[in-house]
Amino acid sequence: MNDPKDLTHLTSEGDLHMVDVGDKSVTTRVARAEAVLQMKKETAEAIRARILKKGDAFTVAKIAGINAAKETARLIPLCHTLPIEKVDVQIEEMDSAAEDARFRIESLVRCEGKTGVEMEALTAVSVAALTFYDMCKAIDREMEIVRIRLIEKRGGKSDFLAEPDSKS
Repeated sequence: MNDPKDLTHLTSEGDLHMVDVGDKSVTTRVARAEAVLQMKKETAEAIRARILKKGDAFTVAKIAGINAAKETARLIPLCHTLPIEKVDVQIEEMDSAAEDARFRIESLVRCEGKTGVEMEALTAVSVAALTFYDMCKAIDREMEIVRIRLIEKRGGKSDFLAEPDSKS
């Protein structure tokens, strides 16, 4: 585990502060994140048929995810406001031999900035997954958001690429 002194939002005295990125170089920052939802097969059938009472879950969740990425600095304390240039949210049904169905939501966020867009990518999939849940909760109270994770970050001091996950 990293030393708590390595936490960038803490001063040497342990006080919270917003990280000063003033001396950092502007680079292209990219991050991708994913969320996975698990639900009954019947719920997935209703989603595919676009017969949910609240409307088209795909479209509403995608718009919610895009909007959420743009609002991240307002939602997450100490996040910087970034000049986001691209937000893409994709939703796909995953192959599942199990009795439950799964949908995977992936976001891609890009900007030219001094700090990364990981939180924007994670916020996009989180809100898209919550929206998907909200759209379907009337017919499936057992639906679960089973994963939210960062899958890629690049453009800063430390790039990151998650290992492929056999569970997704």
